[in-house]
Amino acid sequence: MSTTTKGTALITGASAGIGAIYADRLAKRGYDLILVARDKTRLAGLAQRLRSATGRAVDTVPADLNDKADLARVEAILRANADITLLVNNAGVGATAPLLNADIEKMDDMIHLNVHALTRLTYAAAPGFVARGAGTIINISSIVAISPETLNGVYGGSKGFVLAFSLSLHHELAAKGVRVQAVLPGATATDFWDIAGLPVHQLPSAIVMTADDMVDAALAGLDQGEVVTIPSLADKADWDRYEGARRAMSGKLSSAVPAPRYNVGANTSAPNAAVRAEVTH
Repeated sequence: MSTTTKGTALITGASAGIGAIYADRLAKRGYDLILVARDKTRLAGLAQRLRSATGRAVDTVPADLNDKADLARVEAILRANADITLLVNNAGVGATAPLLNADIEKMDDMIHLNVHALTRLTYAAAPGFVARGAGTIINISSIVAISPETLNGVYGGSKGFVLAFSLSLHHELAAKGVRVQAVLPGATATDFWDIAGLPVHQLPSAIVMTADDMVDAALAGLDQGEVVTIPSLADKADWDRYEGARRAMSGKLSSAVPAPRYNVGANTSAPNAAVRAEVTH
C-alpha cells in the first residue's frame, strides 16, 4: 500500500454503482476519499472495505443533495478543504417514461439533482482549483446528452446541460490548470434502471456495460486527455467529426440579417421601397 497521495477525491453518489467503482479505482490510484451519498450504512461499509484494501483515508458524508442544508454542507467542504484535487459529480437520477406520462414533481427533483446540485458543487470546487493551479472535475453525463430521443426528455435535457456545462468549463478553465471531463455512459448495469422504472434485465445484454468496465474506460479516457469520453463509442473519429461540425457551425449562428431561406428581407424590402417612393414623389 502506498503512503503517498494524489490529494483527495470527493465523489457524489458514492455508495453504490458507478460512484462506488470510482471510489475503488481512485483509492487504488493513490487518492484519499470523501464519499457522499444518502445511504449512511452503505457508505460506512464501503469506506471500511476501501480503508482495509488500500490503506487510504476515507471519510463519509451522508447527504441528500436535494436537501438545501445537506448540499450546503458538501459545498462548504469543497470550499474549505484544500486537499481536494478531484471532484466526481456522479450523483444523479434518470427516467424512462415518456414526458406526458412522467410525474412533474419527480422531473423537478431530477432537474434539481442532475443540474442544480452538480452546478453548485462545481462552483464550490472550481475557485480553489484555479487558485492552486490544479484540479480535476469529472461530470457524469449520459449518451442521452446527444441522443435525447432515447429516453425521457427531461432526463436527456438535464444530461445535455451537464455536457454543455462541461465543455464551457473546459474552455474557461483549461488554461488555468483545471481539467474537466464529461463522461457519457450508455446503458450500464446499476440500480439506476430499477429506480428509473425499466429493470436492467429487460434491456438487450449487448448494449449493457458493467459499471467496472464503464469506470475503467472513463478513467482511461481521462488519462488520454479526453474532454468528452463515451465508453461505448468504438471509433473516436465519430465524436471528433460530430464535435468538429458543431464547432464549425458555431461561427455561423449569429447574424444581423435572417438567413435567405426565410425570405424575410424579400418580404420587407418591397413595402419599404414603396414608402420611399411615395416620400420622394
